[in-house]
Amino acid sequence: MLPAEFRLRKSADITATLRAGRRFASRLLVLHVDRGPDAQTRFAFAVGKNVGNSVARHRVTRQLRHLTAQSAEQFPAGSRVVVRALPLCQDASFAELSESFGAAVAKVIAS
Repeated sequence: MLPAEFRLRKSADITATLRAGRRFASRLLVLHVDRGPDAQTRFAFAVGKNVGNSVARHRVTRQLRHLTAQSAEQFPAGSRVVVRALPLCQDASFAELSESFGAAVAKVIAS
């Protein structure tokens, strides 16, 4: 579970990150990363209806929360990160999702 202090909650912050943040894409998801005013790295998740029904969307969100909790310290301090799931996530296994997330995080670290 992702602790509450790591969650990006304000819709204005999420929208600003989606619009102004740098995009790092992989096969199953896109990471939007922007610098925030805080010293704490914060995360939000965008899993739309194109991913599937409610059960599928919540499953993908839970898996993404688990992956971000494991790798939160790899992001630059003070980052705002929105993890946007692509429609292919619906049929992907956790191993595939983990591999795709790792590839996107590697791009963030390299930049």
